[in-house]
Amino acid sequence: MDKIKVITDSLSDIPKDIAVKYDISVMPLTVRFGTKEYKDGIDLTTEEFYKKLEEVEEMPKTSQVTPVEFKGAILEAFDKGYDSVIIINGSGQVSGTHQSAVIAKEEINRESIYVFDSTALAYGCGMIVVEAAKMAHDFRPLGEILEKIEKMIDGSQQIFSVDTLKYLHKNGRLSTGKMALGTLLNVKPILAIIEGKVEPIDKVRGNKKLYKRLIEVCKEKGLQKGAKIGLGHAANREGLSTLRSLIEEEISPSEIIETEVGCTIGTHTGSGVLAIYFIAE
Repeated sequence: MDKIKVITDSLSDIPKDIAVKYDISVMPLTVRFGTKEYKDGIDLTTEEFYKKLEEVEEMPKTSQVTPVEFKGAILEAFDKGYDSVIIINGSGQVSGTHQSAVIAKEEINRESIYVFDSTALAYGCGMIVVEAAKMAHDFRPLGEILEKIEKMIDGSQQIFSVDTLKYLHKNGRLSTGKMALGTLLNVKPILAIIEGKVEPIDKVRGNKKLYKRLIEVCKEKGLQKGAKIGLGHAANREGLSTLRSLIEEEISPSEIIETEVGCTIGTHTGSGVLAIYFIAE
């Protein structure tokens, strides 16, 4: 039986207890507010990130995990007796982290290293990582795990709501006029990850319509009754609780994992975000 190590980056928003349980190594991106740098999830918690985001005018920047850091993690896994290493990264369209992992693999030059661009973000990527790690934990054959990863990447869905238009405006996705009008009308955009990028797909007015529309969009994209789902929030536990109750009533998921939306999505959206993650069959 192959001993398989699963590695990802902090774009995946995997809860720490789950990462520990399934022996997942999470490589932190660097978050930069002005001249000060933080390791995502290590030096800066999600709660601290959103607090800082409210306080600053200049948008924070994120820096990718470096090839040297990936090389260190891969070689450490082999030194500990792992036969193969699987790396699943957040979308290569958003971060250069995936390319860093590819470079590290090429430099080490061993056939038993497998690198995937999930084309997903947040726990949309995390779900793929966790399912792969569960299979590795159960000593499933390597080929079966690799095939499953490819299928999950194809089916991964991530749907987000945005509570404030301020950050879409700051990031150049919304004009000043549209932001002002949207704020006046209490417009709530709905975003999805499409071909690895954050894209607007719909909008509603007010929270009451928002929860219903989020679930409708997910069903349109293949969410089935009894599915495993992830629910994410950005400093919005009250909204998460409401959304969870509605989903439990309408979808009856077989599993719900709650997670916090991290800095990569949060930089685009600000706090208040709600997210639904699932893998369409």
